[in-house]
Amino acid sequence: MIALSVAAVLAIFLVYTSLAGGTPSLRPSTLAGYSGTVSLVGKVVGTPTGDAHGAGLRFGLRDVKGGATTVPVLYHGTVPDLFAKGRDVVVQGRLRNGVFVAQRNSLLTKCPSKYAPAKSSSTS
Repeated sequence: MIALSVAAVLAIFLVYTSLAGGTPSLRPSTLAGYSGTVSLVGKVVGTPTGDAHGAGLRFGLRDVKGGATTVPVLYHGTVPDLFAKGRDVVVQGRLRNGVFVAQRNSLLTKCPSKYAPAKSSSTS
């Protein structure tokens, strides 16, 4: 009976942590007013400036599908080889005074060819 009660409590804890423990994933257009830690998903716009190992790498993020909202990002840490203007990225951190301050080494790039639909061969 005690083992069953412990198993039930453990199952409830696992469900709670899997549902409530995740970091929300937001687009730049939905970030305003959010104060917690989030994963920000967007397209790099403008020319990145600065040094990721010094004062920080600065770049802008816009919604992947376009839009007018651009969020400035400040990032420190390792920069992936595929990082560049126009690349889709994910970075984790929080908004502070209008700048998204990313957590160290949280920058990930998405490879567009991996997510593009397969080309079909056409026969006439």
